[in-house]
Amino acid sequence: MTSINIPNSVKIIGYSAFEYCSGLESIDIPNSVTSIGSGAFAYCSGLESIDIPNSVTTIGGGAFYSCTGLTSIIIPNSVTTIGNYAFQGCTSLTSVTIPNSVTTIGGSTFQSCTGLTSISIPNSVTSIGSHLFYNCSGLTSVNIPNSVTTIGVNAFAQCSGLTSVNIPNSVTTIGGSAFHSCTSLISVTI
Repeated sequence: MTSINIPNSVKIIGYSAFEYCSGLESIDIPNSVTSIGSGAFAYCSGLESIDIPNSVTTIGGGAFYSCTGLTSIIIPNSVTTIGNYAFQGCTSLTSVTIPNSVTTIGGSTFQSCTGLTSISIPNSVTSIGSHLFYNCSGLTSVNIPNSVTTIGVNAFAQCSGLTSVNIPNSVTTIGGSAFHSCTSLISVTI
């Protein structure tokens, strides 16, 4: 199966709905869909891009886990929650747009996204979860907004390309091993 057209009658794409559909290259998600379930498109290695409609409010845990062909993703303003591991292992992902509507980004969401070079975290986010950018070796810069109060355990561990970090005045807690093995890091402003 290389493509699929989901009708307007569908409101939820459920748990592991298209998991391991490695030949799936494109999918049309209608505006009727409000939730993309956990593991919905996990291991869809042939998927290069996906258009998430403005009707979606939740992207479940591991929804796009190990979609190694996915190069870019635009998350619409309707989304408030991105679950744990949502984009973990998307090694070809170079561009991610996260809107201000997002208040929660789960742990390990972008773990091992080695192609990701930069990311801007919106002002709506208060916590950078554990392992959020773990092993994002291509990440050279990150914008941490003044809304963030907590940087979780291993949040930026093994980000070997990260050269500088500016931690805003809002941050009260930096978790254990948060910047472990960031071998290129030469400047940290706390």
